[in-house]
Amino acid sequence: MTEQKRPAPAEIRAFRAENPKMRERDIAARLKISEAALVAAETGISVTRIDGSALKLLERVASLGEVMALSRNESAVHEKIGVFENIKMGMQSAIVLGENIDLRIFPSRWEHGFAVSRKDGDQERLSLQYFDKAGNAVHKVHLRPNSNVEAYHAIVAELKLEDQSQEFVEAEISNAADEAADVDRDALRDNWSKLTDTHEFFGMLKRLKIGRQAAIRSVGDDYAWKLDNGATAEMMHASVKSGLPIMCFVTNNGIVQIHSGPIFNVQAMGPWVNIMDPTFHLHLRQDHIAETWAVRKPTKDGHVTSLEAYNADGEMIIQFFGKRKEGSDERVEWREIIENLPRAASVAA
Repeated sequence: MTEQKRPAPAEIRAFRAENPKMRERDIAARLKISEAALVAAETGISVTRIDGSALKLLERVASLGEVMALSRNESAVHEKIGVFENIKMGMQSAIVLGENIDLRIFPSRWEHGFAVSRKDGDQERLSLQYFDKAGNAVHKVHLRPNSNVEAYHAIVAELKLEDQSQEFVEAEISNAADEAADVDRDALRDNWSKLTDTHEFFGMLKRLKIGRQAAIRSVGDDYAWKLDNGATAEMMHASVKSGLPIMCFVTNNGIVQIHSGPIFNVQAMGPWVNIMDPTFHLHLRQDHIAETWAVRKPTKDGHVTSLEAYNADGEMIIQFFGKRKEGSDERVEWREIIENLPRAASVAA
């Protein structure tokens, strides 16, 4: 079998024209190219290359008014409608703490930017799309009917690059987890028990040189217990029924996007489970979930419980918490929902 030749930009556009209803990520997968290469092939036609800097976007994005912010990974799409506000910028990390749009951004991982115009009948759909150096989508800002279109065109003019090539060359990114060959369970449990804030968890893993999933599998079921892989959807339905506000985190290489608040409309469609609320849309591929865990971490305000779903490569797809105020204990209703979710069936010896 001969290796598939990488398609030229004109061939990419031709395939796209022949398959107008195919999703962009599916086209990229079929052609064995990155999503960024798919977008770049339209440069000079419906796409303009712009500076890929997250900080340059954050300096200007509030001028757009109401937009839809979209972040995704291979298995979950997180969409929030609102405005960019309360923006705090730093070279290593940046934060957006708006009422609806809540982001943790890692600017060094943003590499390529595109301004994209798509025709939808008589309408023109405008967006700013950002990718890492491997061509994976990091974040997209889609204009809404009430967005400031003049501000959009001003941003594109300011950030337009001299290089308007339709070619795109991907660079490799190593996402390998720092997994210890052997987990020192006693050391892990000792460090875990001394946590005072959930934000200390990543530092603990790095210090012990343990991957997240390895730690969760090893620590013991007083801190982490395995759930049935249908538990995420069950949690969503239980949260709707109780009116309980939750937090939903979707992460990729360059961003964490967060929803905080109640959810109302949960729908299943094929392998997807979807939340379709007025300002929050979530699309989760349940068939990508290989393991689901309830995880309990100590804090100075009492323990905090999360639900975490992982794919077959050990990467976390999505994470949920019960919404709580800083300095307050976790809501009893959230703990009851998590503790009553079906546990994974034990394998008989």
